[in-house]
Amino acid sequence: MATVHHWTGREARALRLALRMSVRAFAQRLGLAVATVSKWEKLLSATEPRPDTQAILDTALGRADASVHLRFETLLSEMAGPAQVAAGRRVTASGPRAWEYESWTDDLDRTVVALSRQNFTFADSLLGRWLNRFKAAELDDKGLYLYARSTALLGDLKRDQGAVLGPLSAYPSYAGARSIFAQLDIPRRVAQLDLSLAVVAEMSGKLETAARNYETLAVDDRLSRRDRARARLWVGTALSKDGNHAYATRVMQAATREFEDLTEPDDWSVAHQKLALARRGIGDLTQALHFIDIARSSGSADSPMQRVRLDTAHGHILLSDDATRDDGLRVLDQAAQTAAQYGLVHQLRSIESVKASSEGPTGPR
Repeated sequence: MATVHHWTGREARALRLALRMSVRAFAQRLGLAVATVSKWEKLLSATEPRPDTQAILDTALGRADASVHLRFETLLSEMAGPAQVAAGRRVTASGPRAWEYESWTDDLDRTVVALSRQNFTFADSLLGRWLNRFKAAELDDKGLYLYARSTALLGDLKRDQGAVLGPLSAYPSYAGARSIFAQLDIPRRVAQLDLSLAVVAEMSGKLETAARNYETLAVDDRLSRRDRARARLWVGTALSKDGNHAYATRVMQAATREFEDLTEPDDWSVAHQKLALARRGIGDLTQALHFIDIARSSGSADSPMQRVRLDTAHGHILLSDDATRDDGLRVLDQAAQTAAQYGLVHQLRSIESVKASSEGPTGPR
């Protein structure tokens, strides 16, 4: 998601246009005078809202959905002034027409929704429509921005399918998107790709590297507060996977409190899922079951992937006690069916790994 460290009239205008509001409607939404918004529209980067008004704009942007954030960043990339052009930003007259950019932006909105529902086939077709049509070298700055966003989302798709390393995996997609955002000088997007690359390192077993990168990003001002909290949570995840469950628990609890302050229930649920597995690692099954129950009751039911992750964690904990082992196997079987239905290959492998770890050399323990 987009974040603004310092608002001017330029960013305020981009937010109004991204919300598709008139000047009057935007002023009413913010609780400001129409004359104030009109001043921003006229002076753009030459005027700055007061600190209290900047906080109001922060809130308006923070509450906007993903499609608004995407339009907001696209509009900002279009509003590059002469100084930025003189500094070396490329602007070309050739390339896709304006309506193609609008269609591309709309398809990225649809891709975000498809990925949230694990509709990988549809998401892949939407991204392929544009990534196969253009080469980065023939695009102007707006086209490059859309190309980079498409490539980053392709990385999300590959990551969710479990393909994290190799020529057709998440890693080259994220690295390519990061390179373009660095060229366009969009620091927040570069930092978000650094976070995605750290996830790839964790998923590929490079736990020390991942934990070190997460720790750096947890205090990186280029990221939003929510992304910094996620980085802190994932420090704990990497530590827990590496067997350092006690320290991981303390790190995760700090991130959990931050998600509560940010009123992010889905992240709060994920944090409790991670806490549950860390407590299981310590051997505290009572607390593990307590945390997984919180996670299951508070998380979103819309994402098949999150349902599979919750069920896998729940089954893992249940398998740790001989009295609940059969229940754990039933929960894991249900998770495997859901994972197979939605093509969640990485999650299927995780489920099989959990089952295998519950068996000794002579069979189930």
